[in-house]
Amino acid sequence: MKSNSGQLSLPLSNSDPVEQLEDTSQRRDKRINKLEPKDRAFHDWYRFVLSFPPHLVRKYLDDFGLKSNHVVLDPFCGTGTTLVEAKLSGIRTIGLEANPFAHFASSVKVDWEIDSDLLRERARDIADSVVKSLLSQGIDDDRSFDDSHADFSLKTLDAEAEKLLITNSISPLPLHKTLVLLEHLKNHQNERYYRHALLALANALVFKISNLNFGPEVGVGKQKKDVPVVACWLSEVNKIANDLRRVAGKQYLDCRVFLSDAREISHVIPADSVDAVITSPPYPNEKDYTRTTRLESVLLGFIKNKVDLRRLKKRLVRSNTRGVYKEDNDHTWVAAHSRIEQIAESIEERRIELGKNSGFERLYPKVTRLYFGGMARHLAELRDVLRPGARLAYVVGDQASYLRVLILTGELLVEIAEALGYEFIRTDLFRSRFATATKEELREEVVILRWTGKKK
Repeated sequence: MKSNSGQLSLPLSNSDPVEQLEDTSQRRDKRINKLEPKDRAFHDWYRFVLSFPPHLVRKYLDDFGLKSNHVVLDPFCGTGTTLVEAKLSGIRTIGLEANPFAHFASSVKVDWEIDSDLLRERARDIADSVVKSLLSQGIDDDRSFDDSHADFSLKTLDAEAEKLLITNSISPLPLHKTLVLLEHLKNHQNERYYRHALLALANALVFKISNLNFGPEVGVGKQKKDVPVVACWLSEVNKIANDLRRVAGKQYLDCRVFLSDAREISHVIPADSVDAVITSPPYPNEKDYTRTTRLESVLLGFIKNKVDLRRLKKRLVRSNTRGVYKEDNDHTWVAAHSRIEQIAESIEERRIELGKNSGFERLYPKVTRLYFGGMARHLAELRDVLRPGARLAYVVGDQASYLRVLILTGELLVEIAEALGYEFIRTDLFRSRFATATKEELREEVVILRWTGKKK
């Protein structure tokens, strides 16, 4: 239920139906967004927990009637779900991604010109050298290690890099073994298979070696004192090699992935070159998307210090208070939008009413304006690269992260798009998500637009 001010207000009881609704909704959400066994090839090399599923991309590739003579763009490509599906479907595709590690992952996932046997063979050689190196230190990677009598120092990250990590995200011994493996891997960094071997380590690191868990927020779970790092990595390498073998000798269209801000598309993509967009931008909430990839970004050298992290965050559409800067001015793009202004004012009123005075809480209205301003700037910039008649699918979700004030993201993006010359076609419901903070179902939907070719 919603009050006149736009704030969520749902009377709750201690009865079982609410708990049952929450459990049922969470199970449904996991099923609809789950990676099906038939879709694991390429996608499973590395995948954001928050990624939308491949079957959703296929739905819109088919719905838009896209063929090999068309070009599909994903301006927020993340770890490449749209790119992989378009490539598998024989459609030329382009991706933009501002996060350097996600850009790396997506570019590797669409690089299939690798000899799978060579990758597997070289990985075994590297594994052998790492195992020997660890044994010389008294560490058997295949057996749980008792470090109580160790007479050597474990490798660690430098102080600047260490500060960037979530505390206890990886235990000392697995970290040491990972850093030893990285040293050996870097001896092969000029080889074609190096990037695939590195991505295999990233996936093993997040899901097998580290202490991280996702629910869907990234956090720290049970501390793993020791993990067979080399074996975990080899398992991921073999998975990649098996997928590469499936496509060996087959012809696929090229896929280009740019490390770029989605608000500066025309800087990297030619005018009038894109026939369709299938994407999922960030949502306006308090998720710091850079935390999702923080461990692998730091350990593999994509982010080395706070300067690198700040540079990354400034390339992102502002969607959370951890990425807001004094010089930000995207809010000017929606200064005349009355509904967005009303939401921002409602958030501020709610903050004052609740007596919330932290620095982050004071930024909630500002980040709301900046988010929609950034999306307006993105959609305005996008017009130059679209061909007239281009179809667009944006996966977006309603939010209530800012003091339970409801933000109907899809509706507002439609209003912004129409003001820029886009035609609204329809909204498809993807799924409903149960918000534990508000005990209310929030819609996640796909907004379908068409570029008319005429700017307003």
